Amino acid sequence: MRADAARNRALLLAAAEAAFAERGLDVSVADIAQRAGIGKGTVFRHFPTKDDLLAEVMLDRVHALTHAGKRLATADDPGAALLEFLTLAAERQQQNDLSVLREAHAVNERLSDARAAMFAQIDTLVGRAREAGAIRADVTGTDVALLMCAPGHVAGFAPHGGPDLWRRYLAIIFDGLRPHGARPLPVPPPTENS
Repeated sequence: MRADAARNRALLLAAAEAAFAERGLDVSVADIAQRAGIGKGTVFRHFPTKDDLLAEVMLDRVHALTHAGKRLATADDPGAALLEFLTLAAERQQQNDLSVLREAHAVNERLSDARAAMFAQIDTLVGRAREAGAIRADVTGTDVALLMCAPGHVAGFAPHGGPDLWRRYLAIIFDGLRPHGARPLPVPPPTENS
């Protein structure tokens, strides 16, 4: 890819991520193009449909987290690696909350393989942290995947919270994952079929 095309693509994805986070699925391609400072035709050269653009925004985020998980999977301190991964995920969500995009079914279908790869990395990080005694023995990768968005989501309900309030809730969540003082969990973890 030529340098100018790569630059336009990066500008477009950043603008699309911010626009979808602010205005949801109703944002127009023309608005995204204007925000990126490129022509609408350039958008369609990179992404033939709005669904293609939506999918790429989500794929970009999932791939970034998967890459971070792979990098952290060999860290010397598995507990710190898991916390760093959760921090990266929460920071990215805090920058632009894309939870509204879960409603885009065409996007979800295209993301299944990428999500599976990310969940495999989460399983690896959780397994290593469990083996190191950094987290409870009964915590699963699915538990952690479900908790990834919780800090930002919870902080969003605070009427006067600052931009870093999510860090408080991440610390509470991570402390809840630790084995010290843990009591048996009341129900088993969810599975792919439940």
